[in-house]
Amino acid sequence: MLPVVVHPPGMDSRASFPVTPLTKVSRLPARASYDRADAYAILDEGLVAAVGFVDGEQPFVIPMAYARLGDALVLHAASTSRFQRVLASGARLCVTVMLVDGIVLARSAFHHSMNYRSVVVLGSAAELTAEPEKLAALGSLLEHALPGRSAACRPPSAVELKATRVFALPLVEVSVKRRAGGPLDDAEDLDSPYWAGVLPFTTRPGIPEPDPAHPPRGREPGGLASYDRATFTRAQQEKPR
Repeated sequence: MLPVVVHPPGMDSRASFPVTPLTKVSRLPARASYDRADAYAILDEGLVAAVGFVDGEQPFVIPMAYARLGDALVLHAASTSRFQRVLASGARLCVTVMLVDGIVLARSAFHHSMNYRSVVVLGSAAELTAEPEKLAALGSLLEHALPGRSAACRPPSAVELKATRVFALPLVEVSVKRRAGGPLDDAEDLDSPYWAGVLPFTTRPGIPEPDPAHPPRGREPGGLASYDRATFTRAQQEKPR
């Protein structure tokens, strides 16, 4: 069983991930980073991961909710799914998380791009079977999406726990890549009559919508309407542990 370890700020002995033949970024390496803090900040702000694996001869990429719990990513699957079977087999995974910060509009079609922050994680996951670890990992999925939510809803029942398998993917083989700034046009295009610049993107909530079929008896969580993903993740990272 893989222990789920949460390191207090500054306690991790490795500030950077090791660069391996699989994690070394070869395309535009100047945009790459192997800094642990950078990777964790992106993972903590993201909401959806794309998890790639191969079953037989068929590759699959599944978008799913995830959470970072210490130095591992929490993944979960229905106990009857293909995904849980692949995870339990120890198969290699490729997990990616990407945050889009803007569309970069250049003067030439070739130099259009996006500003982004992304993380790629490679490795094999181990199942969490002890009930306390399993409950903590499932709770982290709720806390990752909305802080305080795990204590503001009914906890998983014994039947639900049995129907769900939970896995931890160690954060060992990790790389970061990002782009920021304006367009990188060729010198001969700078005087062309086309607008160039960046259309920024942020993740913002809409107006909370109560359950229309069964009106909630509880109060709307405080701060839900003003929820901001980037602000929330920075606050979480700055909390003493």
